[in-house]
Amino acid sequence: MVLLIMFAALLVLLALRVPVWIALLIPSIVYIILDDTATAALAAQQTASGVFDFALLAVPMFILLGNLANVSGATDRLFDAATSAIGHVRGSLGYVNIATSFGFSWMSGAAISDAAAMGRIQVPAMKKRGYPEGFALGITGASSLIAPMIPPSIPAIIYAVTAGLSVSSLFMAGIVPALVLVVALCIMVWLQTRKRDDLRLEKPPTAQRVKDIAKALPVAGAAVIILGGILSGIVTPTEASAMGVAYVAILALCYRTLSGKSLGRIAASTVETTGSVLIIVTSASLFGWVLAREQAPQVMTELILQITDRPLVFLILINILLLIVGAVLEPTAAILILVPVLAPIAEVYGIDPVHFAVMMIFNLMIGLLTPPVGLVLFVLSSVTKVPVTRVIKGVLPFFVPMLGVLLVITFFPLLSTWLPGLVGAGG
Repeated sequence: MVLLIMFAALLVLLALRVPVWIALLIPSIVYIILDDTATAALAAQQTASGVFDFALLAVPMFILLGNLANVSGATDRLFDAATSAIGHVRGSLGYVNIATSFGFSWMSGAAISDAAAMGRIQVPAMKKRGYPEGFALGITGASSLIAPMIPPSIPAIIYAVTAGLSVSSLFMAGIVPALVLVVALCIMVWLQTRKRDDLRLEKPPTAQRVKDIAKALPVAGAAVIILGGILSGIVTPTEASAMGVAYVAILALCYRTLSGKSLGRIAASTVETTGSVLIIVTSASLFGWVLAREQAPQVMTELILQITDRPLVFLILINILLLIVGAVLEPTAAILILVPVLAPIAEVYGIDPVHFAVMMIFNLMIGLLTPPVGLVLFVLSSVTKVPVTRVIKGVLPFFVPMLGVLLVITFFPLLSTWLPGLVGAGG
């Protein structure tokens, strides 16, 4: 009964548009007041413990890294290199969009950062070259989901800390599924542009192509530092984040794109985003502690086992649940609330925790493109000055490849578990 009341209160508060961290905090505080065995000191300890994890230090560092990359000119250099390399192919700017997002994702770690950076450059460029507005918006939004799947994925860090998994393992686990998403989006581009011979650019001289690609190579160094440092075991993901920040900051100084004014904006944006993430982490920690006291995982396990004892049916049911949750709840909050409940149930079904993590993260990222909350939709609307209703219309066809990739991730766990097992990724 207590669990039902708490979840009902949470849903009511969210429906009233109360900020997520307050919606999590209010039912928890009421529970503490009414339960004689739960002291305020113990509750405060549990709340603070949510952020007392060294791995979480990587979150503000990677947010800072993405903001630095945004002003360093990295996106422009990646765009120019991809355009020079494949611009002469039919539908080229669609592929360039995907390739640039994939390159930038190694520095951003968040779909919102990717959408903001790519939307500013790619959508106007595609519209100018005759691509339909909806297609330009749709491919930009869909390709932004690559960022939270590969290092330095911020959702992976949050999930790993919440579930007690290795951050390095989750970083590695998302790479192959991200490549599957890249292939699916490329197929979508081919299908939508295969009859448009006008959607191609003139092939630049070889010297120009070499020059543009060479200018982008230093940007790729950030991925080498982050991924290479983690894979080699020289540094932890948190230490790799600091090294990545230092490297991109040096690049920005060399490119002369970093000024005192832009540095102030970067700092303010980093503090604001970090604060919004960590305040949710603290309030969700208290909420999760209450759920653990009331044995929510055990109760949910018993209920679901009464419905089915087949792992694949369980995964399908969880995917449906997550698609609904992702449409109304920000991914960080959803991970913090649901992982302590769902991850133990997945283990009962014998599902690999890393596979389940990748499936859950990608599913919730689709929610970033789903109304009414869909943060990427509003980011694209803001940076392109296009009404959000038109953004939604453009993104809609791309749910086909995204849901297809979700099914592939769900039914083929080896895609998620093969690379971490191969490299022996540790904590």
